[in-house]
Amino acid sequence: MKNDSLKGQHRINEQIRAKEVRIVGDEIEPKVYPIAQALKLAEEHEADLVEISPTATPPVCRIIDYSKFLYQLKKRQKEQKAKQVKVNVKEIRFGPQTDDHDYNFKLKHAKGFLEDGDKVKAYVFFKGRSILFKEQGEVLLLRFANDLEEYAKVDQMPVLEGKRMIIQLSPKKVTAPKKTMAPKVAERALQVAPAKTEEE
Repeated sequence: MKNDSLKGQHRINEQIRAKEVRIVGDEIEPKVYPIAQALKLAEEHEADLVEISPTATPPVCRIIDYSKFLYQLKKRQKEQKAKQVKVNVKEIRFGPQTDDHDYNFKLKHAKGFLEDGDKVKAYVFFKGRSILFKEQGEVLLLRFANDLEEYAKVDQMPVLEGKRMIIQLSPKKVTAPKKTMAPKVAERALQVAPAKTEEE
């Protein structure tokens, strides 16, 4: 059934209405051919004339076995789908006068989200006259971004949208520290330390 829906997307052979077409492909010289000659070429190659770009002037066609063309098309669509990694955006809401306990609780959550590969959209919501504290809100969001420096990069600096001041953060790719260096440094420190104490 899926193949049938793809089939309807392209004109092939006698369905192509243009008087001339531009042929592209591996074995055929890419140039403009009268439709009759293009169809004859396709026949000689025991393949189909497939219109791949109908809006071009003249339309662009390929000489290829149509079922093979559909297979390649489906394969490409599958690959593109696989590459599209779904990124979740987690929202964290603050008030303009968030206390330290609440702030640290939300900071901990944000670290968890970023470690899971999610983006974080943090905002300060201003109710009524609290919009007067917008500078305070901006300072809070900048502090939040600074505290998450190891985990995130800033996509968008604080910006006021209506009653909300928003900052956007993306996870950083954290590279693990090189473990091989640490023991050597520790060994060297142990070797040096006794020497100093003996001299003293």
